[in-house]
Amino acid sequence: MTAVTTSAVERPRGKAGRKPFYKDMSVQVFAGMAAGALIGWLWPQSADFMRTLGDLFIRLIAMFVGLIIFCAVVHGIATVREAKKVGRVAIRALIYFEVVTTFALVIGLFMINVLGPGRGMNLDLHSISGAGLDPYLATAHKITANGFLLGIVPHTAVSAFTEGNVLQVVFTSVLFAFGLLALGRRADPMIEMIDITKRTVFKIIGYVMWLAPIGAMGAIGFTVGKFGIASLVSLGAMVVEFYLTCLLFIVCVLWPIARFSGISLWKLARYIRTELLIVIGTSSSESVFPQLVEKLQRAGCDEAIVGLVLPTGYAFNHDGTCLYFAAASVFLAQAVGIDLSIWQQLGLLGILLVTSKGGAGVAGSAIVVLVSTLAATGTVPVAAVGIILGVHRLMSSAFVAVNILGNALATLVVCRWENALDQAALTRALDGETMEPVTESAAA
Repeated sequence: MTAVTTSAVERPRGKAGRKPFYKDMSVQVFAGMAAGALIGWLWPQSADFMRTLGDLFIRLIAMFVGLIIFCAVVHGIATVREAKKVGRVAIRALIYFEVVTTFALVIGLFMINVLGPGRGMNLDLHSISGAGLDPYLATAHKITANGFLLGIVPHTAVSAFTEGNVLQVVFTSVLFAFGLLALGRRADPMIEMIDITKRTVFKIIGYVMWLAPIGAMGAIGFTVGKFGIASLVSLGAMVVEFYLTCLLFIVCVLWPIARFSGISLWKLARYIRTELLIVIGTSSSESVFPQLVEKLQRAGCDEAIVGLVLPTGYAFNHDGTCLYFAAASVFLAQAVGIDLSIWQQLGLLGILLVTSKGGAGVAGSAIVVLVSTLAATGTVPVAAVGIILGVHRLMSSAFVAVNILGNALATLVVCRWENALDQAALTRALDGETMEPVTESAAA
C-alpha cells in the first residue's frame, strides 16, 4: 500500500484572491514600528513598558524555536534515509559559511579603515563606566576552544532546549535523527509524529504572529524612548558607517552569489520582508526562525536541506555579526587613539574567524564575542567596549537583518547545489503569487 504523503499540495491563488494591502503582515509590522517610534518620542517614560511588549513577543516565539529546530532537523535527516547525503550537505554548508563570513570580516575591516569614524575622538578610558560590561565579562570566558567544544554537548538531553542553546539543540537533533535512521522502517511512526508536531507548532506560530506588529511597536518604542527620536535620524558616525558596510556586503557579496545561483536577491528580500522588518524591530533572529523554515519550503526548498542548513546557519553563518565584529573592534581602537597596524588587524581577523563560531549559543553573543576577542588580542582595552554599548542595539538591528537574509540565501544556494530546489515553486514565491494548501481529496 502506498503511503499517503502528509505534505499538502499547493496551487497559486489568482489575482482575485489577493489580500488588501492593509492585511499584509509586513505593512502591519511597519505600521507598528511607526506607532512605536511616535509613542517613544511623545512618552519616553514608557520605554520600560514598551520593552516588555517587545520582549514578550520574542519570548512567545523563542519558546518554540528549540522544538522547531529539533523537528526540522530530525524529520529532514530521517526522511533522507542516506547518511552520506547528510554529511555532504553539512560539509558544503559549513564551507559556504566559512567563505562568506571571511568576506564579511574583510569588508568590515576595509570600510572602517577607509571611513575611520573613530579617528580624532581620543576618548579617555577613565571617563567610561565599565559597569555595563559586567554581564558580558562574566560569560566571555566561554568563548574559548575548550569552551566551544564542551558547549556543543548539553549536560542533559533536555537542557539544550531549556537553555535555548541553538548549537546544542542541533547536536541533539542530529544524534536523534541518526538513531532513527538506524531503526529503518520501524521508526516511521516516530517520524510521522515529529512531522505532525512540527505542523502543529507552525499553526501555533501562525497565531502568535498576529502579535508581531505589537512586538515591533514595543521594541522600537523602547529604542526611541531610551535614545531619543534622533536615534532614528542621526545615529552617529559609527552607526552610519556600519549601515553602509552592511549595504556594501549585500551588494558585493550576497548579490553576486544570488545572481550566480539564478536567484533574485531583491525578490528574496521582498519575499521575506515581514521577517526582515520583525528582526529590525526586535533585534532577535530567533523571532523569525519558524516563519523562515515554512517560507523556504514554500519557495521550493527541499525539507531535508532546510532542516539541515538553516539551523546550522543560525549557529555558524553570522554574516552581519562578523561585519559588526570587524567594524566595532577597529572603531574602538580609533576612538581611544590606538593605531592598529595591518598585521595586527589581520591577526584580529584570524581570531574573529574562530571566536565568531565559538559564540554560537551564548546569550548576547555579539558583545560577549567582542569582549573575548579584545581580551585575547590585548591590543584594545576591553573597557573600551563601553563606548558602543549605547548604540549596540541600533547596530544589531542591521546586522541581525543581514544574518537572516544571508541564511535564507545560503539555504537556497545549497538546495541548488543539491538539485533539491523546485524552480517553479521558487519563481511563484518570489513573484509574489500567494500559495494556498489543497487537500488530497480536492487535488484528486
